[in-house]
Amino acid sequence: MQAQVLEGGFADFPVDASHAFRAVMTAMARPGDIAQVRGARPPAPMSIAAGVVVLTLCDPETPIYLAASHDTPQLHDWITFHTGAPIVAAHDAMFAIGGWDALPLSEFALGSAEYPDRSATLIVERESLSNDGAILQGPGIQDQAQLSLPETQAFQRNAALFPLGLDFIFTCGDRLAAVPRTTRVS
Repeated sequence: MQAQVLEGGFADFPVDASHAFRAVMTAMARPGDIAQVRGARPPAPMSIAAGVVVLTLCDPETPIYLAASHDTPQLHDWITFHTGAPIVAAHDAMFAIGGWDALPLSEFALGSAEYPDRSATLIVERESLSNDGAILQGPGIQDQAQLSLPETQAFQRNAALFPLGLDFIFTCGDRLAAVPRTTRVS
């Protein structure tokens, strides 16, 4: 097992995990806000921010799907060592990691009328992340916000499914932003 697999987690777990959890929850509560995070050093091609999200939200009971670009032995070992989360097919995943074009959106769980919380959260790796582009409105946004999304139609279809639907966390380097299913995108 490579040293990066063993050493890529939080250095000061209680402190780093609490800061990371707050950053992720704040991003979900304030769609479009971009937060900077630190503490994870996952193997390539996973970004620091995606690694922070995985370390913070995943455990042995949160199955993860890895898109082809992220489906490497090093990432398998890193995720298994630090979280114990199993790597699964898309339809069984609670979390998914990969680029926008590599994630099969139609295969992920959307929840059910009885359990809308049993849907997947997609960690979408991006080349850039900025506060321009698509207009976001809804809970947690005073008037409107903007975020550089890969497209708008998928998010419009997703919002129409509410209370079902997918939640999204966008990552780029050490930065992240979220678009939960309650957000309207135009």
